[in-house]
Amino acid sequence: MTPPHTELSTAFGELLDELRHIEDTLLRADPPLAEPDLLDGYRLTFSLLRVAVDAYVWGDKDNPRFVDVIGPYLKWGGDNSDAFYQIAPIDPRRTYRVRGNRGDAVYLSITVYGGPDDGRYSTRIVGTLNDRDLDFDDDGNFAFTMSATPQSGAWLRLDDDAVTALTRDYLTAPQTGRRTQWTIEAIDPPARRHDDAEDLARRMRAARTWIHEQVSFLPTRVEPPNEIHEPFPVPQNAYGWSAADAAYAMGAYDLRPDQALVVEGTSPECAFWNLCLWNPFLHTYDYTYERVTLNGAQIAYEPDGSWRIVIADRDPGHPNWVSTAGRRTGLIWLRWFLPEETPARPRCRVVDLAEVTR
Repeated sequence: MTPPHTELSTAFGELLDELRHIEDTLLRADPPLAEPDLLDGYRLTFSLLRVAVDAYVWGDKDNPRFVDVIGPYLKWGGDNSDAFYQIAPIDPRRTYRVRGNRGDAVYLSITVYGGPDDGRYSTRIVGTLNDRDLDFDDDGNFAFTMSATPQSGAWLRLDDDAVTALTRDYLTAPQTGRRTQWTIEAIDPPARRHDDAEDLARRMRAARTWIHEQVSFLPTRVEPPNEIHEPFPVPQNAYGWSAADAAYAMGAYDLRPDQALVVEGTSPECAFWNLCLWNPFLHTYDYTYERVTLNGAQIAYEPDGSWRIVIADRDPGHPNWVSTAGRRTGLIWLRWFLPEETPARPRCRVVDLAEVTR
């Protein structure tokens, strides 16, 4: 039998090697990454490590807590400026009480994912509760139970393969609004945390596997540029830690500094929708400086309820301008939560920046 400390050292070394592999991926990208994207790639390495450590090295199913996995300086897996995400590991043999306060969120949910428990991406959605399923008191407080057996009140069933719970809360004014507060409590947790070298080695291997899978499809490229693909409906194409009650659409842009991409469309009635610009690693540009995402509450609509968004490097004076932050190329992502119908495909056209008017 391999001594525990040897197994632990091996797992630690493999985790460090995986981080080095990310740099190899960045430097060997074909075509080569533009410098801003390369810099983002290095930063992405640390975001992935942080999430992997929180989720797998520290995460405790016996006595879990929600931790942030998305933020202005924690970008991975399709972030945006309007949302907060938190994660907690789940053991389907346990019962958990979840409490919270909705704050100013226009949409909030918790999704439980099932699949392998070794760092591989989840293979299915076990269940979801969103704000339409919950009861709120006059102060916005809510509570529900997660367990394998039915419980009184709001309840989210845990199947045998449940491994992860992920919260989402979306604000139309995230800089000034109150984010949702989430707490999770295990009923009858053990008196002491289980801790040994074999378990820590297992956790580090799971962290390494998760990082490897995250990088396996990066950098991402979408063809052709300056178009948005047909939106796919709820709940198709739910993969990994994606939402169970959202429709999505993806595209790309390739623009000179003197050009703009005009995106025109309509949105069905929904709880929330937005458009984000991403780098090839599926994370937003720095939205603490420029508006690189735009949500439905911030849009200036046309008289008929349609909308026109202008993507460009410089502000043309249009109220729905979204900045490319100096990136000639990038990805476009739209999402609609709880839409009444699948959105129509947005129309795109490239124009000279000087032609853009209100």
